[in-house]
Amino acid sequence: MNPSQDRVESNADLAKPESLRELFVFFSLLALQGFGGIVAFIERGLVVQKKWMTREEFLEDWAVARTMPGPPAINMSIVIGARHFGVIGSIVSVSGMFLVPTGVVLVLAVLYAQFNDQPQVVDALRGMGSVAAGLIIATGLRLLTALRSNVMGVTVCAVLAVVSFVLVALLQWRVMYVLLLLGIVACGYAYWCIRTRDRSA
Repeated sequence: MNPSQDRVESNADLAKPESLRELFVFFSLLALQGFGGIVAFIERGLVVQKKWMTREEFLEDWAVARTMPGPPAINMSIVIGARHFGVIGSIVSVSGMFLVPTGVVLVLAVLYAQFNDQPQVVDALRGMGSVAAGLIIATGLRLLTALRSNVMGVTVCAVLAVVSFVLVALLQWRVMYVLLLLGIVACGYAYWCIRTRDRSA
């Protein structure tokens, strides 16, 4: 059985959003949780709670969302909405990401303008930043398990991850340049691995 057949069978076992309302509520609640970065919450929501996709599928779709223009979380909501309900699903998903959270942000912005000089507020925001960083790191570590089935192999994936970290965190490269450079290299090598595997099959 080839990988595409395996994926079709795994998709058959996955749950699906039952209505546009469920899609809207899910992304609204998701956006309300996304303090400092939504990747930790969107992975948990889609893979663990709703089971709308596998961890491997999330990793693939998140990589695509990261390379598209605009915020990755918005791009991801468009992908999920379109996959289940077409264009209407995309509109509903994006609306969920924006409508309720925008109202909350406006209220918080007014409160912050009034109390931003308070030491307690400054310390609370610093603490929230640390929590957000921890959530993102934890999600990244959890997603590593999906790389075991990657066609490039764990070693190559690890090398690409380390090089990405060095370029972004240490050498201060723009993320867009890193995605273009390493993305092209990774896509080319993955294509070569797939062709080689198909020839030997």
